[in-house]
Amino acid sequence: MTPTPLSDLKPVRDRLRGIGDVLDPKDAEEPILAPAVRAAVKGWLDEIRARDALAAVGLKPRSSALLSGPPGCGKTTLAHHLAARLGYPLVTVGAEHIVTSSLGGSEGNVAKLFATIESLDQPVILFIDEIDAIGSKRRDSSGDTGGAVTAMNSTLTVLLRRLEAFGGTMIAATNRADTLDPALWRRFGMQIVVDLPDEDARWAILKRYGLPYIFADEALDALAGLTENAAPSLLRQLMEGVKRRLVLGAMQGSLPASLVEAVAAVVAETQPHPDYDQPPLWARQASSSQIISNISAGQAWPPARQEA
Repeated sequence: MTPTPLSDLKPVRDRLRGIGDVLDPKDAEEPILAPAVRAAVKGWLDEIRARDALAAVGLKPRSSALLSGPPGCGKTTLAHHLAARLGYPLVTVGAEHIVTSSLGGSEGNVAKLFATIESLDQPVILFIDEIDAIGSKRRDSSGDTGGAVTAMNSTLTVLLRRLEAFGGTMIAATNRADTLDPALWRRFGMQIVVDLPDEDARWAILKRYGLPYIFADEALDALAGLTENAAPSLLRQLMEGVKRRLVLGAMQGSLPASLVEAVAAVVAETQPHPDYDQPPLWARQASSSQIISNISAGQAWPPARQEA
């Protein structure tokens, strides 16, 4: 695909109504990525932009990628960012757009999705979220009196055929990579694991979502150490909860007395998913609060706001 200046996306949204949602490149947010993931994404972008050079040696840029990893780790954010770097809208398609109980409905929705994408005048990147809902391993359909297994296998077959013939760029995401059919797995030119952030990445995420408030490096160090195993979505929820208390507390004359009090209030009303190992901040709230208290002695309170 050759980048073209984006016009009004309304015609694209109209064509895709009921099929998928269209995200504008200008609304994309740059994700905070692990070095290996950042290198993989950069390498893919370089490939796509070097299409002619690759063609000279009989190669094509890879046109598809599977993003896997725990929920809340930014797979959709990464797909949107990658599309924006290429200058394209991202068409996001979830299981709710495809899976239906009507006979032949899911297969028809898959076919309609790819046919509509291929007919658009505006180049787009296709993003199928929760692809395991239609791409799980084929099962034995003998004795399938209700036809559910047969329908799932049939939907996967249609998906495989459409992917094989698709000439555009596609990204898919799953939280359950181990459930995907091997034939579907092989259809992707890249398989990238978007995992839980390490301590450096957690620090950067906490700082980003703490803005425009200025939190001391020492306080962020403490929070980054106490949020091991936390997904980016949970880190965002934590910092936005602290900011919410700062804003509402100033309006109501009831500011939290300290960073410790603000964090404790957010921790009390949020919980990591039960499948995750519990971050220390949630697993050991009393000792965690003491550690933050020791560090946050140097934190101005309430924190200053960064000038616009």
